[in-house]
Amino acid sequence: MRRSLVVAIAAAAVAAPLVVGAGTASAAPKAATAPVVDFNKDGYADLVLGAATATVGGKQEAGYVAVVYGSKSGPDRAHPKVVDRSSAGVPGDVSEYGAFGDELTAADLDGDGYTDLVVGANAGSTVVLWGSAAGIADVVTELPGAGGSLAAGDFNGDGHRDLVTQEYKTAPESDDTGMTVSYGPFTRGGAAASKDAIGFGSFRELGDFVAGDLDGDGVDDLVTSHGFEDRAYGSRFWKGSKSGLGHTYKNLKASVGGAVADVDGDGYNDFVTRDNGSSNEDLDSDAGTVRVDYGSKNGPAATRSVKITQDSPGVPGVGETGGYIGDEYYSGDQFGASVSAGDVNGDGYADIAVGLPGEDVKAAGKNVLDTGSIVLLKGSKSGLSGTGAQAFTQTTPDVPGASEKGDKFGARVLLSDVDGDKKADLTVTAPWEDGTYRDSGAAWVFKGAATGLTTAGITSFGPAALGAPEKNARLGEHLAR
Repeated sequence: MRRSLVVAIAAAAVAAPLVVGAGTASAAPKAATAPVVDFNKDGYADLVLGAATATVGGKQEAGYVAVVYGSKSGPDRAHPKVVDRSSAGVPGDVSEYGAFGDELTAADLDGDGYTDLVVGANAGSTVVLWGSAAGIADVVTELPGAGGSLAAGDFNGDGHRDLVTQEYKTAPESDDTGMTVSYGPFTRGGAAASKDAIGFGSFRELGDFVAGDLDGDGVDDLVTSHGFEDRAYGSRFWKGSKSGLGHTYKNLKASVGGAVADVDGDGYNDFVTRDNGSSNEDLDSDAGTVRVDYGSKNGPAATRSVKITQDSPGVPGVGETGGYIGDEYYSGDQFGASVSAGDVNGDGYADIAVGLPGEDVKAAGKNVLDTGSIVLLKGSKSGLSGTGAQAFTQTTPDVPGASEKGDKFGARVLLSDVDGDKKADLTVTAPWEDGTYRDSGAAWVFKGAATGLTTAGITSFGPAALGAPEKNARLGEHLAR
């Protein structure tokens, strides 16, 4: 039987983990921060939750997205915007396995000051839902060919947000893969100012994109992760410049997902990611490892790096792998399955929220498998560590709900200032939470405070609270950022 995490808020003052080759950065600029996702430009961060597997209009896995606007009192559940293929202006039809909302990213593409939402799908076109003073408007633009993974950033430093997609045109017999960078500003017809195709080479399948300024020059860069079948290849750092994203890259260690933020306050953003070693085969059964590659004038540093697990000093819980109990399979903790960055306590250092969807929890005297947990790691002058770390589950006092088998609380995490108090709040999703229907999904928003995350005033909601379809929704399996 696995050992379980039983913790409400765990905090410990311990030594920081070893950082190899720490250098000085006295001349570093102030690290750039990511733009706020704010569709109505009211100063409060808005939330976008994908439900790509939801049954819509009787069609299995047709999918939808739900927008929940921020406000002074937190998430405004009373006035959501739910969009699917049947919504006004959205091209295409509601179809089985269309998976509308399977990919999400948010950026002000047309330069009008309102964040726009890019929604991808398994079938049908990728679309832009345009922001306005009233929020997401019933004005939708098709982006033909822009399928697959999505990310946004200012890769040429001109002040306009650009879009990178998995689209890459090659000869039919070619094994080459790559990406397309569409430079803003975009027209409302969906036309980019210019486009550039960048190849990865043969058998370098894309895992995901992570965008942000990692070398302190004021221009966003891009990290791409790669693999083939179960093998994990090294990730790649693509430097942004005044002429755009370069066609050459710097090799990085392999990674899955990630966030870009300054956790040590040295003026350079750092790359925080899940370390996957050389293989993706065991990600589901892995205990999980978060890796910090500290930023520098040359991008993420190969030698100035630290790994953090649940077995690191100060981090709540114990790192556990998956396996079988009899004929029943259970997941590993998956520490780092999702990560997000933001300053929760307002001390000027970025903190990192870490999802552990496979964490087992002791509830009502029983060991509940794969119910999930989240951990907040706090940034400091010495970098990211377990010092002052906090952990929460649905068993934590004052957290709504109950820890149930397979909820996967922490499958997705997002730090953003939803209530406008200058401290990042944490959105946590459990896509396999049951409502009226099995696996309808739910979200919780924890408030940031001077001491870190607090359980006071948590907002929680599922599809029913938003007037959205519940059946098989798995609300929050994707979050826009």
